[in-house]
Amino acid sequence: MAFLLARPPWLRLSGLRRLPARAGRHGLADRHGFPLSIPRRTADFLRNHRVVHACPQLAPSPDSSLGGIGRYCEDATPARTPQVDQPTQLDAAMTTVPVPLDSAFAEGIYLARQSILDRNQALFAFELLFRSSDSNSASFIDGTLATATVIQHVLNEFGLESVLGQYKGFINVDAAMIMSDMIELLPRDRVVLEVLETVELNPRIVGRLEELKRAGFAIALDDVVGLRPEIVASLGVFDILKIDLQALGMDRANALLKQLKGRPIRFLAEKVDEREQVEACLDMGFELFQGYYFAKPQLITGKRLSPAEATIMRLLGMLMTDADTRAIEGLLKQEPMLTMNLLRLTNSVGTGIRTRITSVSSALMVLGRRQLLRWLQLILFAGNKATVRQPTPLMQLAATRGRMMELLASTWHDEGLVDRAFMTGIMSLMEALLATPIEDILAPLPVAEDVRSALLERHGRLGAMLDVIDVVEGRDDRDLAGVLTRLKPLTTGAVEEAHASALAWANAIAM
Repeated sequence: MAFLLARPPWLRLSGLRRLPARAGRHGLADRHGFPLSIPRRTADFLRNHRVVHACPQLAPSPDSSLGGIGRYCEDATPARTPQVDQPTQLDAAMTTVPVPLDSAFAEGIYLARQSILDRNQALFAFELLFRSSDSNSASFIDGTLATATVIQHVLNEFGLESVLGQYKGFINVDAAMIMSDMIELLPRDRVVLEVLETVELNPRIVGRLEELKRAGFAIALDDVVGLRPEIVASLGVFDILKIDLQALGMDRANALLKQLKGRPIRFLAEKVDEREQVEACLDMGFELFQGYYFAKPQLITGKRLSPAEATIMRLLGMLMTDADTRAIEGLLKQEPMLTMNLLRLTNSVGTGIRTRITSVSSALMVLGRRQLLRWLQLILFAGNKATVRQPTPLMQLAATRGRMMELLASTWHDEGLVDRAFMTGIMSLMEALLATPIEDILAPLPVAEDVRSALLERHGRLGAMLDVIDVVEGRDDRDLAGVLTRLKPLTTGAVEEAHASALAWANAIAM
């Protein structure tokens, strides 16, 4: 229900006008580096009047050219007080519900890949390498754990196509991994099993390699520096031998290849660092090449969704497809902290129900799907501090965007559009939240087509509203009136009023 707020101090100077592009800005960033860029005077004004909470996470940003929560200043001419929806008890409760402490933010994941080329210097494959940090240097770790981590990242986090494209991937395997069933999870037509030089080629290991080869895997032997008897005895199982030029030297490498001439094996020259080595290796008969001369390992970074985030994303998908309530309840129960938060939320909402709500099914019935969807969207943006009572700037901005989109959409008196507008505003920041391309975030979610096209291509009415928000937040230097030509009958005055109302709403639910 809308009502006219009594003028709090911060609204008495709320005639907002757009600053010219040349105006100075005061850059702010949260502790995760998310940019918040506003004029210094406005920053002080907003802090003093609690429109934006002054909190330890906020610090001057070295790059004040980045966009942020707004490029506005207070105008000396008082403006009429905009109509603002009264924050409901549900809105307030949203900000007092604790979120999971250990899993609020996604964990960084790392992988490196190094190119393997053919004789024409065309890409043939990538070797996939374990990394535990963004330093792009190998760290000592148990071989089985390293390989398991690489497999997990490739199959579950990054995706095979994202890492390899159309090419094959060489994956290091030690004795334990060779003997494990885990290796059979790998797509045999896309993977070359690279047997580490530390593996003892005993009959048990060789027998298992033969079994894997019959199953369709290609087998390579890593870091060959000589022909030990066990290597000679097992040559038939290997498709590729990786010859270590650094350890052998060019003359000994040439002699080794002459010994193996005529065998149905491909030879890969590794640790190739100079052009002269390439030319010599071509003359010797090497077919494949790898080394710093061609490319250093390329670091690939990403984020693994925490259990709580993964559950929330799945719940969003279920709510969007109108899934069975029992299925939603079952998924919620898999995340105890989320379940506890939901019960706290529903018990703090003024529903008129005197009996305490103690079951997930009752909580879902009381809250309703629409409010549950909104709560889940907002809780994704909660920080990794103790509660949402101290919101992160990203959550504050997400709430402001969602509310502003909702207010703009109400112009067309379409409740469905209003709901989709709120979702579009919230989801427009998920790329920053999850450090994942928006395409990948949307892929598993059955969002409406106009929401999808707005987020991906800025198409349609919702896309035009996102453009308006970019202008309002200072991320887009276009003239607001020009952007509004796609959103008739919206006016600049209506946009400014919606923005002020959205700021007030987001601030009110954060108190």
